[in-house]
Amino acid sequence: MKTARLGRTTVDVTALGFGSASIANLYFEVSPGDAREALEAAWAHGVRYFDTAPHYGLGLSERRLGAFLAGKPRDQFTVSTKVGRRLVPNPEGTGTDLAEASFAVPATSNRVWDFSRDGVRRSLESSLERLGLSRVDVVLLHDPDDHWEQAVREGYPALAELRAQGVIGAIGVGMNQWQMPARFVRETDVDVVMVAGRYTLLEQPALDELLPLCSERHVSVVVAAVFNSGILAEPTVQDNARYNYGNAPAELLNRARRMADVCQRHGATLPQAAIQFPLGHPAVASVVVGAHYAPQIVADAEMLRAPVPAAVWNELKERGLLRQDAPVPQ
Repeated sequence: MKTARLGRTTVDVTALGFGSASIANLYFEVSPGDAREALEAAWAHGVRYFDTAPHYGLGLSERRLGAFLAGKPRDQFTVSTKVGRRLVPNPEGTGTDLAEASFAVPATSNRVWDFSRDGVRRSLESSLERLGLSRVDVVLLHDPDDHWEQAVREGYPALAELRAQGVIGAIGVGMNQWQMPARFVRETDVDVVMVAGRYTLLEQPALDELLPLCSERHVSVVVAAVFNSGILAEPTVQDNARYNYGNAPAELLNRARRMADVCQRHGATLPQAAIQFPLGHPAVASVVVGAHYAPQIVADAEMLRAPVPAAVWNELKERGLLRQDAPVPQ
């Protein structure tokens, strides 16, 4: 599988990355066997970039990913994890984490927002322990939407220090918006930004400022949530399709269906175009997708490899369904 280097670092990622939130019981329980089979399938299809975070399943994502990677040569894979939410024991916790954060895991821990220097270091140490690794390749400040001051004045310098020491290879920020990541790119020396849902086949607001800025400053972009939570995930758009973790509004359902019709006319599918589209931009190094089960990641890998006809991109632009200035895969 094609790889790309993150910024000016020596860290490489595969064009397709595995997002490990799903195997941490996102929305429903996933058995240990199913989680491992999904990871094995990703590996078998060339995926060597794995993204995780303490937030995902209260550490379950990191533990399951670490158990899988324990049997793989360390120089053959890239791992990114995140800081900003520390996990603290919650011995009085009852029930599950479903209502709090959509993970079907026991509520044995609480998340505490902490972008302080000490908090970043403690979070990373705990992540390494759960992963069973001596190092991770990439560390991202995770969702600092309401914590800009502490993230930029304490969290970022802590990561920059660890990068300078060679403890981690690349640093950056991961968010569901594009505005604050653009500010990080302008005001700090990050290597990578992970943008979820803001540069997809359905919407491209990150194209105006963030992506050109990343290209100018040699910062790589990793695009997550390429299916916008589900509306672009199936060849046929269902009435109950999800968008941004909620029910898709009627106008977006109509837009996605028109896109699906264009794809079908030219022998492609909507999810195939969705997974390939972000990689058309020169700043984008990888797209990260989640999978609860092995067949899902296999389908994603196969869709990435099957070229989308140029006629699809041309007609989408002609019909006003895709921005004229959006670069497309060649």
